[in-house]
Amino acid sequence: MTEKNLLKRVNMDPKIMLGKPVIKGTRLTVEIILEKLAFGATYEDLMESYPFLKKDDIRAAVLYASKAVAAEEIFAA
Repeated sequence: MTEKNLLKRVNMDPKIMLGKPVIKGTRLTVEIILEKLAFGATYEDLMESYPFLKKDDIRAAVLYASKAVAAEEIFAA
């Protein structure tokens, strides 16, 4: 799957979860996926907890987060 296709799986809409990035067609935020991964959840754990979730959705969440962090810049005062 290409980067572009993965990123299409993440959606932001001010009417859904206050505009936070979510997996398209759900109310599951990228934030929740990343937090669960950070605390040791596996892809299988996530897909068991959220049966609608696919491996590519999890990959999309991680890719989205990496792009968001890559765009951060800190300027000296």
